[in-house]
Order: sequence, then C-alpha cells, then structure tokens
Amino acid sequence: MLQMKKVSETAGIKVYSDDGLYFGDVEEAILTKNRIESWRIRATRDSFLSKALAGAKGVVVPHQLVKSIGDIMIVSKAAAPSYTEE
Repeated sequence: MLQMKKVSETAGIKVYSDDGLYFGDVEEAILTKNRIESWRIRATRDSFLSKALAGAKGVVVPHQLVKSIGDIMIVSKAAAPSYTEE
C-alpha cells in the first residue's frame, strides 16, 4: 500500500545513496508550481558530502534522482559529486 508523507515531515530525515553511503540530511524541498523540483541536502558531520565537498554546506539534488522517501531518503549515486579519498 502506498503511504503518503507530507513535505513538512521530510525535514531532517537521513539521506543515503543507492549504494549505501550516508549522504546527509534533508534541509528543505524546493517547490515550483506546486511540485517538488529539488531537495536541498545538508552536509552533516561524517557524511559523504562533508568529505567530498570540503567546506560546502550541502547540495541541491533534483527530484528525478530521488528513488525513495520513507523513514530515510534514497538518492541515486549520480547525485553524488565525484570524490576520491587521498
């Protein structure tokens, strides 16, 4: 059964990439003409984004790259910036 979630309930939920990396937390949804256009994801401590972006506060992920929203959000790994650990 399909469960509905209010946009206001998504703030603060954990975001993971589809390959299992902790990506960050949802900061807000960006709406255009009553539709979700994209999501602002905050880089939090120990998240992939904080390591990959080195100082940036987060990223904007297009809604097309979101695979699932429930207790957590799952985004496509295409949303992740390229990063190699030195």
